[in-house]
Amino acid sequence: MKYRSAKISILTTIFSILLVSFTVNDAVAESVAESVAESVPESVAESVAESVPEWVKNNALWYGQGDISESEFLNAIKFLIDSGVIVLDTVDIVSEMMEDKVIIPNGNFDVSGSGFYLPLNLEISTNTKVTWVNDDSVPHNIQSQDEFGNVIDLFNSPPLNTGDRFEFTFEESGIYNYYCSFHPWRVGVVTVK
Repeated sequence: MKYRSAKISILTTIFSILLVSFTVNDAVAESVAESVAESVPESVAESVAESVPEWVKNNALWYGQGDISESEFLNAIKFLIDSGVIVLDTVDIVSEMMEDKVIIPNGNFDVSGSGFYLPLNLEISTNTKVTWVNDDSVPHNIQSQDEFGNVIDLFNSPPLNTGDRFEFTFEESGIYNYYCSFHPWRVGVVTVK
């Protein structure tokens, strides 16, 4: 599993205030603020409300009313971050590895048959583990190819008998071509976004 950081901070509330400040109408501003506040976890909202200095709230109000410029308001936010009043905390979030599969269907070996890889072009995200499953009655293999059709040493399986599996995790985006060297008319593509 891989970890990535997500920032949870007072900055969320400041940006919520920015959303509110785009209108001078107080009634509209209050309804927007309430809807934004509903999207912020209650524990975060409570700690943010207690720790936001009154002058910041006033600046947000004045910005919303057009009394101060956007650059003045953003400079105030930058000052708070630089001086440590606003602290950007990080939380580790575990992201699950994604998985997908390609089926080598029964009849795939027959040159005149329609037993293509299922799917023929698998579209996935980066860090997805792809499993090829041989459901055919004869052995197959998976051989990765470059854009010219030459076999490359990226993901290459041993012979896969009926029921055997081969796995590879795609960590970089790109278009990956492959084929079965026993039945070279059977080609497939993995598109990683």
